[in-house]
Amino acid sequence: MKVDVLGIDGKEAGKTELPDVFDLPLRQDIVARVYRLVRSHGFQPKGRDPMAGEKTTAETHNPPTGTGQSRIPRVKGERYSRSGMAGGVASVVKGRLPHPPKSEKVIHLRVNKKERKLATEIAIAYTGDASSVRARGHRVGKVSLPVVVSDELESLDKTSAVAEFMRRIGLSEELERLYDGIRRKSGKARLRGRAYRERVGPLIVVTNDRGIGRAAAAIPGVEVERVDSLGILELAPGGVPGRLTIWTESALQSIAPGRKEVVAVAA
Repeated sequence: MKVDVLGIDGKEAGKTELPDVFDLPLRQDIVARVYRLVRSHGFQPKGRDPMAGEKTTAETHNPPTGTGQSRIPRVKGERYSRSGMAGGVASVVKGRLPHPPKSEKVIHLRVNKKERKLATEIAIAYTGDASSVRARGHRVGKVSLPVVVSDELESLDKTSAVAEFMRRIGLSEELERLYDGIRRKSGKARLRGRAYRERVGPLIVVTNDRGIGRAAAAIPGVEVERVDSLGILELAPGGVPGRLTIWTESALQSIAPGRKEVVAVAA
């Protein structure tokens, strides 16, 4: 099957053969599962000091009864602010946590290589399904999917040029959705470098980044990714496939063909 190749002026510049990966069955369950597993690889270990709350002289009286007090450990000493107070156990002032998080906990979940590759290929197939792209909230109008553009797109080095290109290919409403979707958060997020929330916009897949990456970064929600580092996190944010994707012609042709026999067994 052949698809149109657009120039940066928005007009048809030729045709190219669509890779077999776009014919794979759409399996959202596989995409969601692999996304959850791969997403865990970015988690940071978190834990407490094993001695937190236990650096104290607190001991239980020997014998533990006969003092008119509970049998809980008490800090040693006299004429000291902490002397006689409970310590070294959970549920007391300045005591330890009963079940604190531990840094050695396994939080990076493993995923099979074949399953990970299959999910990426299925996510690529979703980029050519108009109903799935619209279901994610993208406003594509009458744009034919998948969107394939000539390699000249990689050389655009101005944000205004990238925005103008998107308008020429029929994504004016998508641009309005992105600019209108900027929201300022409240609370601690402002102090931690994430004061604004943006909507997920188009993904531009290129072979070589010759300026498009920096130019498109100023448009909210738009990302640029090299085809050799393309993964499930970029193609299906949140585990939901169908992200609007703009392919350069060379990037589209470098995609490995889909493995229909593996999908048939998995189904």
